[in-house]
Amino acid sequence: FSGEVTEVGLVYMFNLIVGTGALTMPKAFATAGWLVSLVLLVFLGFMSYVTTTFVMEAMAAANARLCWKRMERHKVGATAAVPPLTPRPKVPSQRRGPPCVFEITDRIEMGQMASMFFNKVGVNLFYVCIIIYLYGDLAIYAAAVPVSLMQVTCMEDGRQHNDTDQCWGPVRRIDAYRIYLAAFTLLLGPFTFFNVQKTKYLQIVTSLMRWIAFVIMIIVALTRIGRGQGEGHPPLAELSGVRNLFGVCVYSFMCQHSLPSLITPISSKRHLALLVFLDYGLILAFYSLLAFTAIFCFRGDALMDMYTLNFARSDVVSLPLLRYFLGLFPVFTISTNFPIIAVTLRNNWKTLFHREGGTYPWVVDRVAFPTITLVPPILVAFCTHDLEALVGVTGAYAGNGIQYVIPAFLVYCSRRDSRLAAGGGPPNRHASPFRHTFWVGFVLAWALFCFLFVTANIVLSETKL
Repeated sequence: FSGEVTEVGLVYMFNLIVGTGALTMPKAFATAGWLVSLVLLVFLGFMSYVTTTFVMEAMAAANARLCWKRMERHKVGATAAVPPLTPRPKVPSQRRGPPCVFEITDRIEMGQMASMFFNKVGVNLFYVCIIIYLYGDLAIYAAAVPVSLMQVTCMEDGRQHNDTDQCWGPVRRIDAYRIYLAAFTLLLGPFTFFNVQKTKYLQIVTSLMRWIAFVIMIIVALTRIGRGQGEGHPPLAELSGVRNLFGVCVYSFMCQHSLPSLITPISSKRHLALLVFLDYGLILAFYSLLAFTAIFCFRGDALMDMYTLNFARSDVVSLPLLRYFLGLFPVFTISTNFPIIAVTLRNNWKTLFHREGGTYPWVVDRVAFPTITLVPPILVAFCTHDLEALVGVTGAYAGNGIQYVIPAFLVYCSRRDSRLAAGGGPPNRHASPFRHTFWVGFVLAWALFCFLFVTANIVLSETKL
């Protein structure tokens, strides 16, 4: 969307953030209680906004660093071209700040920013964090599609089923899930071995399908509640469900790793932080509407891991075509994203082990890297299809690093780098509203607290079992 106005760019950000994580949010809300869920959702939305402004500031600082390098090369070239006895033309001082300083004009991805501002250990840790997050993403996608297909083709009534229940004759539900998983792997797995290009129109279609599905679900839930058919009586607070809720909320606000692709093409970047804040407000309102209509429409024990499956029942949606569209909607949207995420993960593996001037043997490049990309998430999906737990763990650990730790260190190191390079030069016009170092420390402290809380909760839960 190169050259588009700010509002269009923010629509893309809205579409990016509101994705698969939103479909697992209703069950997480019902498990943790509506009040604690609302408070945590608002707070985590605020924290995500803080780190989003951190990334935008680091992007501006990275652009300034490239600008200064270009100026230095220009200065050296101008000096070399002038004869020794000829007076040298004056080159503008970088302290005055040329037009390109702190303007977000070049798309600089987070990996490039990490290479600019981190040492070698920091860069490697960055890629490890990204890789773990993408593995979690692929495991969620690999489980979500077979789960949706299993629920739609095996569901006969509105009650919950066990994995050992029958699906088709002697075939159990868990067997049907694994058959669908095998088919999913055979159909989409080979894309990991090639490059995925020209997905623009496919992404437009899937975005349109997503919004049609979200609107239908909200309208159906509101209609049932208005007719007095709402069965949900969610608790006020249930602390045992906070662990998964935290991971789901972090995962649902994830956009920091894609900000360079979203922000850079926007033509007008005036008041960017304010407009992003309004975008987050709309996302919060949407998440609240989706989750609250869900938890008051359906009983907590009836809510599925994938919320769309609650509408694949004839007693909820009478029109068969609509019922199958909602039940199978994740299949279409997730299937288009899986190859893109897989290729991204494969390329990150290559970058992590890249050596200057070196190339990989054909077997390593075309076989080994795609294999280590594809096999682990498929194995995880084979072992479990608990989507709420997969989203929760991915968000609580790798998501914690991408959304909090990496942006905090990026903005801290970029500020130090800018001070050393520019001295008393122009200020960063895209500086975060949270300029004080306190906010960097607060974000890191919060990330550490969340890591310890989730880990302790998992350990205690396993001990009780």
